Amino acid sequence: MARPVIVTGAAGFIGMHVAERLLNRGEAVVGVDVFNAYYDPRLKEARAARLEGRDGFRMVRLDIAEHEAMRALVADSGADRVVHLAAQAGVRYSIDNPFAYERSNLAGHLSILEACRHAGIEHLVYASSSSVYGDRPLDGQGFREDDPTVSPVSLYAATKRSCELLSQSYARLYGFPQSGLRFFTVYGPWGRPDMAYYSFTRRIVRGEPIEVYGEGRMARDFTYIDDIVDGVLGVLDHPPAEGAHEIYNIGDSQPVGLMEMIATLEAALGVQANKIMRPMQPGDVTATYADISKLNALTGYRPRVALGDGLPKFVDWWRSFENG
Repeated sequence: MARPVIVTGAAGFIGMHVAERLLNRGEAVVGVDVFNAYYDPRLKEARAARLEGRDGFRMVRLDIAEHEAMRALVADSGADRVVHLAAQAGVRYSIDNPFAYERSNLAGHLSILEACRHAGIEHLVYASSSSVYGDRPLDGQGFREDDPTVSPVSLYAATKRSCELLSQSYARLYGFPQSGLRFFTVYGPWGRPDMAYYSFTRRIVRGEPIEVYGEGRMARDFTYIDDIVDGVLGVLDHPPAEGAHEIYNIGDSQPVGLMEMIATLEAALGVQANKIMRPMQPGDVTATYADISKLNALTGYRPRVALGDGLPKFVDWWRSFENG
């Protein structure tokens, strides 16, 4: 029997979709999630319900920072690969709640590394973030994996870069292959309510104004969830050499201005938004733009879903979920 894959953050947005795709291709999956209350646990429970009961899936409710319990779980599971997606997300939340990031992102990542090296895991794939690139203007060139990442503008970004450095050291010290994934603004069905496109949707439908930060001049490399999962599984299936640590951008490589995103959302909803323009908030960056040539060379990764197609898919799901 094939050995299972552990997916941490399996009740999260990306984690649920990754676990679902693994199950669909016949893999056994052990999901791990703490089901915290950073946003409505009802959504996390609904995601978990899509997975629980499926053949080959088991959910374990566990805080990944509990290192002894995490080490025992990985060892006892018989898994040979780990997709580590659990983390405390959100740039703005980190300003008021820094110790949540110290526990989930730093202690949690170290706990996963220790568990993997003791269990002889053959490949660890983990989530990083485009935020590690800091605040930089669009210059017609995508952010490359070998660009400098020494000026984080948020605690969240600093913890994600720290996780990359921890993985680099563990790969060299203990020899197990690792791949870090710098995600660029993931969106789509079952998404996170703290993301702008999601919160805008709720407010627009309710007739409430939306606050547009950066005076609307920001741009993001919005990447549809199905494309993200293509990249995650492509990397999982192509481990680096023993003792190697690789980092890959996963994005759409087509940055879209914030005002264009809002216009696309308005069209999908059939409602005009009442916009209140605000200055940049602490921790925000002006733009993100993924150079995906490294991932394409490894896996053939090529995003397929443009924002104009992806946002209506999200709106359809949101209406169904909210009315369900």
